[in-house]
Amino acid sequence: MSSFLSTGSLRRMSEISSVERTADTTAVIVVNYASSSLLRENLAPLSREDPNLLVVVVDNFSDCAERRALGDLARAEGWALVCLPDNRGFGAGANAGAARAAGMGVGAFLILNPDARISASHVRRLRARVDAEPATLVSPVVLKPSGDPWFTGSDLYLDTGQVAASRHRSKYPGRRHTQWLSGACLMIHAEFWHKLGGFDEEYFLYWEDIDLSWRATAAGAVLLVDSKALAVHDVGGTQRPERHNHGGRGKSTLYYRYNARNRLLFAARNLTDDELRRWLRSTYPQAWAVLMRGGRRQLVHPVAPLRALLLGIWEGRRIARTAMAVRRSASRTT
Repeated sequence: MSSFLSTGSLRRMSEISSVERTADTTAVIVVNYASSSLLRENLAPLSREDPNLLVVVVDNFSDCAERRALGDLARAEGWALVCLPDNRGFGAGANAGAARAAGMGVGAFLILNPDARISASHVRRLRARVDAEPATLVSPVVLKPSGDPWFTGSDLYLDTGQVAASRHRSKYPGRRHTQWLSGACLMIHAEFWHKLGGFDEEYFLYWEDIDLSWRATAAGAVLLVDSKALAVHDVGGTQRPERHNHGGRGKSTLYYRYNARNRLLFAARNLTDDELRRWLRSTYPQAWAVLMRGGRRQLVHPVAPLRALLLGIWEGRRIARTAMAVRRSASRTT
């Protein structure tokens, strides 16, 4: 047993492991990648506040030292730990965590980012919403550490594949859109999760929550943002080695690559050929908008961001063209 475990920690493990898990239990599912320090900061206070929560941490392997540190922390806090042999991305990690939680009989899942924190009372509030109507996805209002809004609802515009906050909807009058909820903090009933089949793992990072929201809406779900439930998100905290330096750092190269790629993956999965062609035509303006989310300062050294963005565009266009070719072939044989 690690020296990290004090007598009090061992007692806490025993107490938590003895808690009966039933359909009334909520599982908090967190996907970790080299973020154990964030879990100590954000997740541990939640699980200590409400030991009736089942916390499932899924570790996408980064290195041996991180896995040891996370194992020590999970044992100390009484968390269930799912160790994946490699980095399988957010969607696959969340699916693995949900499978572990479902096997323990819980009734609902709260998907939570390592760099997000929420109080137990607000978790209970979100749970009450999905208990009242299981075909519901519900998110809290998510704030930045400064108190400014980070997520209050988002829209996907179906003419170009642009995403924008719902509070800015008046800027886009008449444009066809659909709502989506962020996977940074998202409550879903276990039965409805299984009906949807969880996240589509091909996204790896980004847009899997848009895809889940789209499929949920198609299945008759209501998507809600509960304005009386709050969470705080240290935006990009899982991507920055120096998390507390907010001095205009750009996004990670993974952010640029997978946002550019997965916009077209989503279109290939869910839209008609005509809609997909429109999204292809707007690829470069939308990719530039993604790049600008990281600020202009990064353009002083633009090689890595631009390379990642162009790789994502190339991958996404290949996915889109393959999807259209498969559809043409299928239509000729029917």
